[in-house]
Amino acid sequence: MPQSTSEAGRARPAASAPLPSMTAKGAHSWRDYALLLALACCWSSTYPLAKLALPTIPPITFISARSLIAAAFLFAILWMRGTRIPTDAKAWKLFATQQLINSTFPFLIITWSQQYVPASNTVVLASTTPIFAFLITSLITRHEPATLLKLTGAILGLAGTVAIVGLDALRGFGSEIVAEIAILLATISFACATIFGLRLSEYDPMVVAAGSLLFGGLVLLPPALLIDQPWTLQPTPTAIVATIVMGIVSSALGLMLFYICLGRLGTLTTNAQGYLRIPIGVGLSVLLLGESVPSNLALGLVLVMAGVAAMTVPAERLKWR
Repeated sequence: MPQSTSEAGRARPAASAPLPSMTAKGAHSWRDYALLLALACCWSSTYPLAKLALPTIPPITFISARSLIAAAFLFAILWMRGTRIPTDAKAWKLFATQQLINSTFPFLIITWSQQYVPASNTVVLASTTPIFAFLITSLITRHEPATLLKLTGAILGLAGTVAIVGLDALRGFGSEIVAEIAILLATISFACATIFGLRLSEYDPMVVAAGSLLFGGLVLLPPALLIDQPWTLQPTPTAIVATIVMGIVSSALGLMLFYICLGRLGTLTTNAQGYLRIPIGVGLSVLLLGESVPSNLALGLVLVMAGVAAMTVPAERLKWR
């Protein structure tokens, strides 16, 4: 029997608690971690691809275009599946809020920052989301247990961030330092979005991704038309391909995988993929952009990668209170 419009995109009954606990019950399977790795691969390509597109496509137009491309891709799949996007105000309010804090606001900041910060540095700084998610979860929401190992991982990750930003700061404040701090502020928004995303657990992950991306693309379309005047731009073929690939791989597939992992693995473990993105993203930056790996970045890389093991190793008996 066909589902109604408002129910077609729902995967399960709505959760009764304002902030449901997504702590997985029982051991995670290898498939769950394979999805986490796939998510890391999708999102690690974001910053190198953006670096290829930004020279000829302004930030607002770039973000709007890749969001609309991603939304169109997902809507096509939903149409083939016979699934429709909910039309009720509650669903779209959730989609809009999630998109603003998970994509529109932080990516505007990061895209601006990438004009001054190398893609490899951006990958590492933007991958500190697990640290802020841990702090918010353990100190404010407390919807998941915070273990001593996760605390250790957060400390190692913070040490890696200090190694990157702190050593740069010793050479004097400038546009690069301001941009790096702005990226860190964007990661706080990502962390909040991961926790808020638990409220969307009743919807099909593809529906959430499609609705959120459509909203994000449409919100930025008017300012893109007014400020950037896209019809006057002359993007290179490389920039066009980078935008399309980022829309389909990083935005569409990545966001869909994100909501799947959030439902299966919970907030803290899903955020740990941020650390997995580091070696992949840095490798892509070196391969695609020819960037070098400075000593301070290498030091930060070692520290934050040490944190991923601490944040994913099961230690249910070691609770930090």
